[in-house]
Amino acid sequence: MARSLIMAMAAVLAVGAVAPGRADAAAPPAPPRMPDLAPPAAPAAPAAPGLDASDSAGQPAGGAGPSALPDLGALLEAVEKVTSEQDAASDWSAPIKLAVVFTGLALVPAGLVMMTSFTRIVIVLSFVRRALTTQTIPPNIAIVGLSVFLTLFVMAPTFSRLNDEALAPYLAGAVPFQAAMDRGFAVVKQFMLRQTHESDLVMFLDIARSSRPASPEAVPMHVAIPAFAISEFRTAFEMGCLLFIPFLLIDLVIAGILLSAGMMMLPPIIVSLPFKIILFVLVDGWALLVQSLVTSFY
Repeated sequence: MARSLIMAMAAVLAVGAVAPGRADAAAPPAPPRMPDLAPPAAPAAPAAPGLDASDSAGQPAGGAGPSALPDLGALLEAVEKVTSEQDAASDWSAPIKLAVVFTGLALVPAGLVMMTSFTRIVIVLSFVRRALTTQTIPPNIAIVGLSVFLTLFVMAPTFSRLNDEALAPYLAGAVPFQAAMDRGFAVVKQFMLRQTHESDLVMFLDIARSSRPASPEAVPMHVAIPAFAISEFRTAFEMGCLLFIPFLLIDLVIAGILLSAGMMMLPPIIVSLPFKIILFVLVDGWALLVQSLVTSFY
């Protein structure tokens, strides 16, 4: 029995160390990049892979290198400018812009969940806790907090482009409010489309009875957002399934040992929990998991 347990632990450790550099053991195959959405009869339509030059260099959602992120002062200055009469080039009055700004602030939590990498990260971290069967350890606040800061890390290139192409020009008076909003949505949409499965995007286009756009930039936001969310759910569940396999093997081995020893009344989960924790610590599970999550967006 002890020999079978040792062999099972060795097999599980081998599963955790298969990927080179211990970075991609839990990561599923990368979602296919969105190909040309144009019908076959339109050969002149641009292809969707490589939405920008940085994509081939492995940069996520914008920018070939690090750039300045919008700080709190710039955001407050933007809100102050939007809600005042300083933006003379805009056709919107200050009360209308004020209503738009406060509506946008109310939708910030939903945008954080549905338009960024937060969904995939928090689901995978919840799967890890479930696979370890540690109940409420780590607690929900720790999982959500780690997910938020990992989301900021992953989305940093996108936020840099958002600052360079939308926020900074608006604060400098180079573009009006509506043009800045259009630029910002375009930057976020490029990130979402890079992570969206083609089948999910086509499904929502068919449900909406909308013709296939000639380029990714022409995909409407009301189609891109749910398609991106469904793709993130799928990718997160694929990663969670792969994470469950080594811990499931430990449960099976422990259950078999307890059954053969006649200890049928002893719950196997109590005995297998320390072995799961030992395995997770030995393979440096948190570093491996975080690295796999971050690189899955590149």
